[in-house]
This record gives sequence, structure tokens and C-alpha cells, in this order.
Amino acid sequence: MNTPLRFNEALLIAGHAFEPFQCVAWAPQDGNGELSLTVIDRTNTRIGRKQIPSSTYSDPAQLESLLEQARAEISQEGYRLMPWSMPE
Repeated sequence: MNTPLRFNEALLIAGHAFEPFQCVAWAPQDGNGELSLTVIDRTNTRIGRKQIPSSTYSDPAQLESLLEQARAEISQEGYRLMPWSMPE
């Protein structure tokens, strides 16, 4: 996947990256183009959070790298994530 990602595509990809947990994503109202991600467990406890600049989420390789890093951080906290790979 080499074409730039749109905001909604990045949201869908991020949502699947943290299964079985829920990934809540939104764009702050200040219009700076950032994507905010919060991963929550089954008890609605926040287990991870990332701010992603538009330059990162629009680039598939950068988005993949950031999501892999976030997954590793969550896994280090003892949470088990389902296998995931960046869609092609």
C-alpha cells in the first residue's frame, strides 16, 4: 500500500490494530490534522494513547510503524492483542 491514506482509512486500520480491545479515534476540534487514538479494555480502562500527526497517518509505512510501536507498548503492559498486519 503506497498511496496516501485518507483520515477514514487510517481510522479503520487503527481500529483493527488493537483487537480484541476497542480503539476510540477522533480528530481534535482545533483542526490541526492530528488523529487521537485511545485504546480501552473491556472495563473501559484506558490502556494506551497516541497522537498521530496527519503526515504520519496519511503515510501507510509510518502509520504501520507507529501502530506496531503502540501495540508493543500495550503488550509490554501485559495485554494480549490479536495478531495484526497492515492491510495491503
